Amino acid sequence: MASPDRSAPPTGQILAAFGIDVVLVVIFAAIGRASHDEAPIAGLATTAGPFVAALVLGWLLSLAWRAPRAVVRTGIPVWIVTVAGGMILRAVTGQGVQVAFVIVAASVLLLMLVGWRVVAALVAGRRSR
Repeated sequence: MASPDRSAPPTGQILAAFGIDVVLVVIFAAIGRASHDEAPIAGLATTAGPFVAALVLGWLLSLAWRAPRAVVRTGIPVWIVTVAGGMILRAVTGQGVQVAFVIVAASVLLLMLVGWRVVAALVAGRRSR
């Protein structure tokens, strides 16, 4: 019988990281709706949906569960796929993909999806001292 992979992160850590990513994408969509005087809750699924779907794809493509808090190995690919995939899905569903929105979305999602991982890495580094 094969021995379990001892380097695999605990399931709780994987679920927490995925949950943080989803919540941050939904917050991004809610802030965007509110900043354009759109009802923050009504229509939130329509706005967040393409980005959440792309986030899931980003997790699958990057095998994020292997290192869910890794900045470069997971955070960067998940961010790229979330932005690119979200924009493609928005275009396909007839939602706007103006250049200014792409720039803002890419910047905010970089700060959110990669940023929390940077903070987690810094905290983990301090704890190991």
